Amino acid sequence: MRVVLAIVFLLIAGIAQGQTRPILPPDAGPFLGGVPSGPATADTLALTIADAINRALEHNLGLLTAEQESGRARGARGVALADLMPNLDGRLAETRQKVNLAAFGFPLPAGTASLVGPFNVFDARIHLSQSIFDLGALNALRAEGHTLAAAEYSVKSARDLVVLVSANAYLQALAAAARAEAARAQTDTAEAIFNQASSMKQSGIVAGIDVLRAEVRLATERQRTTAARNDSEKARLQLARLIGLPIGQPFTLVDDLPNVPMPEIGLKDALERAYRARPDYQAALERVRAAESEKRSVVGEALPSVQVNADYGDIGLTLHDARSTFSVAGAVNVPIFQGGRTHGRLQQADAALRRRRAEADDLKAGIYYDVRGAFLDLQASGEQLQVATRARELSAQQLTQARDRFAAGVASNIEIVQAQEAVAESSEQYISALYSFNVAKALLARGLGVAEEATRQLLGGVR
Repeated sequence: MRVVLAIVFLLIAGIAQGQTRPILPPDAGPFLGGVPSGPATADTLALTIADAINRALEHNLGLLTAEQESGRARGARGVALADLMPNLDGRLAETRQKVNLAAFGFPLPAGTASLVGPFNVFDARIHLSQSIFDLGALNALRAEGHTLAAAEYSVKSARDLVVLVSANAYLQALAAAARAEAARAQTDTAEAIFNQASSMKQSGIVAGIDVLRAEVRLATERQRTTAARNDSEKARLQLARLIGLPIGQPFTLVDDLPNVPMPEIGLKDALERAYRARPDYQAALERVRAAESEKRSVVGEALPSVQVNADYGDIGLTLHDARSTFSVAGAVNVPIFQGGRTHGRLQQADAALRRRRAEADDLKAGIYYDVRGAFLDLQASGEQLQVATRARELSAQQLTQARDRFAAGVASNIEIVQAQEAVAESSEQYISALYSFNVAKALLARGLGVAEEATRQLLGGVR
């Protein structure tokens, strides 16, 4: 259970904009978009992280694209299956014709007219063809079956990635909001210090340079607040887009994230679980099997095949005098020479098989490096978080003491300005360290490959 819960560490991915390693793969562009769902309403939507994930699973462009690819693969398998199933069709025809018997080689007595007709021919007939033995078509069907399985694994991988992307976007929006709130709080502090310096100057306690320094600091904090507020709005827009909210829909974020402890899992167990559960790796293995079946299909096309053709129907001059007739024929088709077509296709199949095997081997190695890197980041960012937490506490104490010293007239406000900068820097370092720590857990979750199932267990309402 602890291993499963470890997958959902992405749900507490911190409150910062920076990260040590990329969460998304290079081809994740479609997962940053979404299909809007209906018109916007005037009511403000209260959006929880479970709501964001659910909406993304319904409207995210990357997932919709993967589902359509699965549908296409299912259709391709149906086409391949048709080559092995009975093909039945009917034909109803009535013709009027005049025939030159001599043209068909009928010996006619001298003086006999060679033209017959005009006359009518009525024919209602059902035609049946059935493949009895065709290794090429059979292996082509198997190849399409593996391709379909790979597409279904890809859909599951896409769902896991959508969970990760939408949760990360939600948390980025929370991060930006928290950053804007922190900047506003620092602006309030800077304004209070400026007012304090102005009052003390009027009382003749401090020099004008102290007021000037406080005013410059206040202007700097106001600029940071404006930038942070803008970043917050942009993060909200990105979240709204990828989860498919109606265009212009107002919403608020509900900060009710669960708290999950550190995963208690070793590298060896994590790798074994990842190799079993990662849907993208299973999809790669299915593509290898599809390429192997495709190669066997090419070889099978060069072998004899057996087919049965039959028809049954009524034929006559008119509908009323039509009589039943039928024919049944068995055929063995033996390819003899196809101009090098089979050899060329076999070369193509060999190249495709080697490429699929190389992709699967590369992905297996990538899983190792992903999981190993996540463990390294967990250790390093955990230590950084401890240091940053202590630094934030010390900088807050430094600011308090600097303000007390300035109010007592034993120091200028240079110490306050320096302490303010230390508070801002330590806050940023803490946020970055916290985010880096949780990004490592998110990357471990992605590496293990069961993000959606674990998220559903933790949040309950996730579909």
